[in-house]
Amino acid sequence: MTSIEREFVSLVSATGQRNGAGFNTCQGLYHKPKGQTPKVAFIATHYNVDFSEHYLGDLMAARGVGFLGWNTRFRGNEPFFLLEHALIDIGAGVQWLKSEAGVEVVVLLGNSGGGSLMAAYQSQSAGVTMQPTPGMKIPQALHQLPSADIYVSLCAHGGRPEVLTAWFDPSVADENDPSSVVAELNMYDPIHGPPYSADFVARYRLAQEQRNHRITRWCHDELARIRRHGMFDRAFNLYRTWADLRLMDGNLDPSNRQVGVCYAGDPKTANYSPRGIGLTNTLRTWLSMWSLTDSHCSGEEHLARIRVPSLVIQSDADTGVFPSDARAIYEGLGAQDKRLEMVAGDHYLQQPGNAREEVADLVVAWLASRT
Repeated sequence: MTSIEREFVSLVSATGQRNGAGFNTCQGLYHKPKGQTPKVAFIATHYNVDFSEHYLGDLMAARGVGFLGWNTRFRGNEPFFLLEHALIDIGAGVQWLKSEAGVEVVVLLGNSGGGSLMAAYQSQSAGVTMQPTPGMKIPQALHQLPSADIYVSLCAHGGRPEVLTAWFDPSVADENDPSSVVAELNMYDPIHGPPYSADFVARYRLAQEQRNHRITRWCHDELARIRRHGMFDRAFNLYRTWADLRLMDGNLDPSNRQVGVCYAGDPKTANYSPRGIGLTNTLRTWLSMWSLTDSHCSGEEHLARIRVPSLVIQSDADTGVFPSDARAIYEGLGAQDKRLEMVAGDHYLQQPGNAREEVADLVVAWLASRT
């Protein structure tokens, strides 16, 4: 394999300047073959997770492809996420690849939660259609995003509102009391399953959506209330987000996954712990990232606007992304040149032992005829 080198990249973006402590808005690592200037390079970004040392970085560089593991200002700072500024920060990374790294073909890697984020980037680079977060304006820089050339989705959720709602526990009786339970919606009560009846599944999924809508209405009402007190925003906590029925019932959206586990271990234990996506939000972050009605972090509205060659890869033993998610992404893509591949492995491709290598080989082979 080719020797690799890493370069630390630190940039400001059009709406984010250097912090008083000294760090720039966006930071990441550029992985590349040592002594070479690759003509093709990936950029991978997540809403919240640090992707600078992404597991595909070195694997791609060893195969002659550049890889920028890129972080926006919201790395580790999910409670304050705003989509319009995240996209501008991604744009700074794409521009660096084109103007500084000598890259001719930029590939967006939408991995895990980053799938819909990178779809939103490509979509909005073709023309801004999203609305600003309430109380804010669309920055001019959003109209100047450089487009990428290829889109790859890897073990990706359909969108932030979708994944949170699918994982929601709708049996929460009181958002201010994490222990409160509506008995007839409690998936962890053996009286309901698993396996879960079709009637229970239908009632449960409707109640999940209703919980999302209730929180959205409360956010709008609370913004109006605090505005009268001279406040712009406020924070709140969200609990019980490890309650996807598919975690406990392998008959729903069947795959080769291990049933009875989630990314955080035992689903019930995780569900009643203070660990999970969306744990802390501001009102505006909820509306920007998680709301089914207000957020533009939903893949569906952006995928149809992606016309560049697109590859969708989904692992068959993923305990949080399911075959239906991959099919929906594939079907939603507007590209004529698109492909869906199911591969062996868990969400992070840690098992089987060669899963990451095989995915890297698959991607590079697919790219070879398109670059």
